[in-house]
This record gives sequence, structure tokens and C-alpha cells, in this order.
Amino acid sequence: MGRGHMAQDSTSQESTARVARLALISLGIGIAVLALKAIAAWLTGSIALYSDALETVVNVVTAIIALIAVRFAARPADAALPYGYGKVEYFSAVIIGVFIALAALLIFYQAWQGFVTPHAVTPDPIGFGVSVVATLINAAWAYVLMRNGTRERSPSLVADARHLFTDVLSTVAVIVGVLLAIVSGYHRLDAIFAGFVGVAILWSGWHVIRESVIGLMDVSVDPKRLTQIRELIAANAEGAIEAHDIRTRQSGRFTFIEFHLVVAGTMSVEAAHEICDRIEAKLREAVGEAQITIHVEPEEKAKHSGIVVV
Repeated sequence: MGRGHMAQDSTSQESTARVARLALISLGIGIAVLALKAIAAWLTGSIALYSDALETVVNVVTAIIALIAVRFAARPADAALPYGYGKVEYFSAVIIGVFIALAALLIFYQAWQGFVTPHAVTPDPIGFGVSVVATLINAAWAYVLMRNGTRERSPSLVADARHLFTDVLSTVAVIVGVLLAIVSGYHRLDAIFAGFVGVAILWSGWHVIRESVIGLMDVSVDPKRLTQIRELIAANAEGAIEAHDIRTRQSGRFTFIEFHLVVAGTMSVEAAHEICDRIEAKLREAVGEAQITIHVEPEEKAKHSGIVVV
């Protein structure tokens, strides 16, 4: 006997709405920051600041992809995709990583051109001030995205936040580098720090792609969460004999949990059902949105070496 269920309650809908709203705000902020960085690059004539603006173009593209992804991921499971659309967010994160890599290649090209034919940077204080304001906006928004993306377990928002953090660090380095180029008169520093931007975002893209591929491979929940799941099953399976073959995986915001629950052969279906309901309720309190599948078996199926023995 088996049973499984995926929760799609009002809490889930509210979470989905919050993620979609954050993705939309991220797009608006990305466009505003792009405009500010473009102004800074134009006022100073800096290749490094121009490269920084190119990176922000990627931010806008990734924000669009993230917005589309979270809207698709919000769709309820149906006959075509009975396990839901959660993995769309992992695909979107892979696409974001590819765009980051393409931006890095373009920046490398611009940096090489600037290194071969260096030119002076205009020490425009307004330009540098605009760049600093754009960086502060990015830093604040990256913090908000990371905090909310982690809480809502949204791969798209977390990937976007990590890229923004990289953007902030690279922009700070670029501003320092450009100022050094102006002070020292060694104009190739401008191109060198543009190359630094390329390396930084290439590294960011690699991490985004790597973690997304791991998600697509049906990776288990982290060890701490798995221990929590085992303890909850043990504490709430009173009346059963043992639970074994516990398997978990993460798909976007959804956690999938499956295990075998051994009960006495004389136990009624109703009594076994009550135990399953009790376990499911406690698991959902802990992990949130989840599909939980419990295979109920008679006592002769006991392995006496299960992960959880009640």
C-alpha cells in the first residue's frame, strides 16, 4: 500500500507570489542600475567601467529569465508533469550561467583592445559618484534577494543574488583600479581591471551552472535536513514497527520524501492511515512544500536494519 501527496495550499501560493514579485522588482532594479553604470562609463571613458556596464546587461537578462522561471515553477502539477514544474528554476539558472560566461568573453575582448591601445580615463567625479550609487543599490538588493531566495528555496533568485554579489565586488575593484590608473598615469590598469571583471563573473557563472546541474541530478537534501526528517519520522511513527529506505530529493522549492513504513499485519488500514497522516503533518511543518510518499508494508517486510527503527 502506498500513498503520496503534494501540498498546494494558500501558504504555497503566497510564497510563489512573493518570489514572482521579487523577480519583477529585480528586473526593474537591474534596468535602473544599468542606466547608472552606462552614464558612469560614458562620463569617464573607462573600459573597465564600460565592462562593468556590460555585466549589468547580463543582470537584466538574468532577471528576465528568473521572472519567467518562477512563473512557470508556480504552476501546479498536472497530467503532463505530475511532479510539478519546480525544475524549471534549475534550467533557468543554467541559462543564467551561460549568459554570464558570454558576458565574460565580451569583456575579455574589450579588455584586450584597451590593453593594446590604452587611452586616458577622464577623472569625472560625477561619473565615479554615479558608479558608487549603482554599486550600493546592487549590494542592498543582492542581500534582499539572497535572504528571500534562501527562505523561499528559489534557485533562480539565489543565482541572481550571487551574481549581484559578484557584480558588487568587481565594481569596487574596478573603481579602485580606474582611480589608480588616473593617479599613476599607467592607463593599461584600466584594461587590466576590466579583465578582472571578466574573471570574476566567469567564476560566478561556473558556480551557478554547477549548482543548477546538481539540482537537475535529483540531489538529496542536505545532511542536516535529512537528519531532521529521520528524527521527525521516528518521533511521530508511534504504533509502527520501523521505517526504512528513506529517500529524498530537492526540486526547486519542493522537497520529495519517500520511505517504507512497516506496521503489524493485524493493523487496520485506518490505523495505518492515521500514522501516515501524523508523520506527513510534522514533516510539512518542518520542510514546507513537499511531496511525501509512504509505502506501508506488513511486519514480515521488516529489514531490522532500517534508517529509523521505531
